[in-house]
Amino acid sequence: MGITESEEWKKLESHKNTLEQENFNLLNAFNTDSERFNRFSIEFEDIFFDYSKNLINSETLKLLTDLARSVNLHDKIEACFSGEKINITEDRAVLHTALRQSSGNPIYVSSENVITKVHKELDKIEEFVESVHEGEFVGSTGKRFKDIVNIGIGGSDLGPSMVTEALGYYSTGHLKAHFVSNVDGTDIMTTLKKLDPETTLFIVSSKTFTTQETMTNAETAKKWLLEKLPYDENNTSMVSNHFIAVSTNVQACVEFGINEDKIFKFWNWVGGRFSLWSAIGISIALIVGMKNFRSLLAGAEAMDNHFRYTPFEKNIPVIMGLLGIWYINFWNAETQAVIPYDHYLSKLPLYLQQLDMESNGKSVNIDSENISYHTAPILWGAAGTNAQHSFFQLIHQSTRLIPIDFISFANSLHSAEHQKILLSNFFAQTEALMRGKDRETVEKELAKSDLSKEEKNKLIPHKIFKGNKPTTSILINKLTPYTLGSLIAMYEHKIFVQGIIWHINSFDQWGVELGKQLAKKILAEIDSKSYIDNHDSSTNGLINKYIDMQL
Repeated sequence: MGITESEEWKKLESHKNTLEQENFNLLNAFNTDSERFNRFSIEFEDIFFDYSKNLINSETLKLLTDLARSVNLHDKIEACFSGEKINITEDRAVLHTALRQSSGNPIYVSSENVITKVHKELDKIEEFVESVHEGEFVGSTGKRFKDIVNIGIGGSDLGPSMVTEALGYYSTGHLKAHFVSNVDGTDIMTTLKKLDPETTLFIVSSKTFTTQETMTNAETAKKWLLEKLPYDENNTSMVSNHFIAVSTNVQACVEFGINEDKIFKFWNWVGGRFSLWSAIGISIALIVGMKNFRSLLAGAEAMDNHFRYTPFEKNIPVIMGLLGIWYINFWNAETQAVIPYDHYLSKLPLYLQQLDMESNGKSVNIDSENISYHTAPILWGAAGTNAQHSFFQLIHQSTRLIPIDFISFANSLHSAEHQKILLSNFFAQTEALMRGKDRETVEKELAKSDLSKEEKNKLIPHKIFKGNKPTTSILINKLTPYTLGSLIAMYEHKIFVQGIIWHINSFDQWGVELGKQLAKKILAEIDSKSYIDNHDSSTNGLINKYIDMQL
């Protein structure tokens, strides 16, 4: 029996219909229940999670948690943490949580304790980071590094890039970070123009060391380095002084010119979009220092434990996941917005797009059957307050239902005065989306104007806000490596919860592969410089037009 045929699902459908028939209204819910805020909020360490402005009541929460229990969510959580091969299409464990486990019971994959391997690699990263910061590992001309360039794509770029920017306040000042991911030559060339080859360290992040975009950019960087630096016949040693790698393909890294002791590992039980906690995060450690990187891991581990051991009713990731199910599958919401009211978190929505949509954008369940219900939301967002002056008009007055996560920090890393203004907008937006503005209020406002009655009547409908728009507020004491780690892990686990309920594999991404395969084929055809006729007429026409346009 599929999830949509279950008793728990049908009860939720009936409950949602009842709420609609009764015209459930958030403003009325607050006016009639003085304890609503207390009942629908959770405090975990420095994180306050307020979900009281959602289209729910106590019965909704009960039915949603019943749904979670009906799919044995608790047992599935334990299976993930213990290293069972829950990524069924690739026959792999899913153990990004092991990357931040500081102690506790060993976890075995193929008879090896992965916790031991993780800590050995962390120690190797720390030793390398210190050698760079102390000026022991330097460029080929003996100068200390001033810039690092992380070359990767997807999870090898989005996670480190987002975290490095988010923790910019905590930079040690030793290095400046740059991130190159796009195979468009503009990305790598505009980056290289800013740099001094003598003081630049490149990090090539690719699990297989064959990713087309990453290796194309790496080869360009290598060529640039060799052209710019004075060198002798021993070019390989020069490359080894300016390149390190994060990969599982040691042989390919060595052939590129990277010393084996400068190749950092991660494992096939770490998915790319969950890999910033591994050696993929070495750029983070180089920028903020190993102490802060370990604090990032510790914050994530704290959220892991909260997720693993807290009852569903007080479990932040579980509640987040269930709210997403509620809106996507019962209210037909198609999108989810994430609005961080902190400039340091500007890249968080972009990072979460991959984390969520690549994980749960599926149409087949783990039993290889087509599914009839929607899964991942279309996730989007931008930093507030900028977002208020771009797309908030649509959120407030369009016909669409768009659940929103608002994220901010009580204490600024810079200006308390700015923070007061920032948070006043944060709080005001969630209230405005909930409260709206009815006709009576608009009429009272217009009564004070000099407009004619006819002009007022024309204007009134345009100034009405229906309100009743769902929001969740995540207010954190302060942006630190620790709280950022907890925040990211919170979203990871939310996605896991939804994948379990939808009965899909959240840890593969076969949809990414077809385009890659076709691109390789088309590249060979382009290189032949011959007209093509073996695709559809549009693709043939575009390729042939491109060949015609070559100067």
